[in-house]
Amino acid sequence: MRAGNRNLFSTVGTMTSQARFSVAPMMDWTDRHCRVFHRLLSQHALLYTEMVTTGALMHGDVPRHLDYSDVEHPVALQLGGSEPADMAAAARLGQDWGYDEINMNVGCPSDRVQRGTFGACLMAEPGLVAENVQAMRAGVDIPVTVKCRIGIDDQDSEAALTDFIAQVSESGGCERFIVHARKAWLQGLSPKENRDIPPLDYDRVKRLKQQFPHLHIGINGGVKDLDTALGLLSAGLDSVMVGRAAYQDPWMLSHVDARLFGVAEGGLQRTRHGIIEAFLPYVEDQRSAGVPLHAMTRHILGLFNSQPGARLWRRYISENAPNKTAGVEVLRQALAFVSVEDVTGTDATKAG
Repeated sequence: MRAGNRNLFSTVGTMTSQARFSVAPMMDWTDRHCRVFHRLLSQHALLYTEMVTTGALMHGDVPRHLDYSDVEHPVALQLGGSEPADMAAAARLGQDWGYDEINMNVGCPSDRVQRGTFGACLMAEPGLVAENVQAMRAGVDIPVTVKCRIGIDDQDSEAALTDFIAQVSESGGCERFIVHARKAWLQGLSPKENRDIPPLDYDRVKRLKQQFPHLHIGINGGVKDLDTALGLLSAGLDSVMVGRAAYQDPWMLSHVDARLFGVAEGGLQRTRHGIIEAFLPYVEDQRSAGVPLHAMTRHILGLFNSQPGARLWRRYISENAPNKTAGVEVLRQALAFVSVEDVTGTDATKAG
């Protein structure tokens, strides 16, 4: 069992201030390799794990699910489950492992999650969510938060959402909610369709904040750029969580520290080439530990989006990284296909 080094976390402020901007938990995407890469782009964004089920922790390989690199802090563990005793035990494991926050998933609509009686279907059981939060808070000293939807199926009235937040905050003691501003259809739509088809309702989340001014209300869903994020913060919301946009165009994260946290950008590599050079030592360490190259490179394919040579960058890595013997030389060669930038992020010279 390990305890992560929270030096980075302690130098950049409280968990509440860190939550001002976060990268969403995304299954099959935000694994430990992705989070190390994202941390090179932003020192201050709060990063989330993929959802980990209580069953995986109670009966599976705990190190495989919980291990991470110290540089990832601040990093939150998202849990999926609905049995208070199991959630409390899993939360304690997360704290023992050094995570900075435990987040309860009350938003995922997948059939598999529904069969486990957790995720978005728990929107219909605020009392049970409150019990889970209360049990976790009793077992850990770190923040316990909830990520939910604005509603599910036909239970999507403003009154139902208000009741959910009231019960979970008052009975469970939750002080921070991240609200995906779409309802979820538990039948008839796939998880992918649930990310796009139900309409966004940012105004409902803004009104929720007005109803609960003492709570931290964050928003998630459809945020594609930092201008939108800043607009939502200016409207009174406490935090913004960005998902696919940050993954598919990760260079967005390089501007988060300056624009969202007001922190000078010194100390980080300020070009895309610099980010990859900074990532290489991690890649080498992981390769020496037996991690396949493509497990890491799949997260960096979008770094050069909209830059000259981006297509060749993606193609070269996609074709060569799956080779069992492939190492950092694949990334060095791929860099030859894309432009070198100056510190402002504009193209300076063409390499290769």
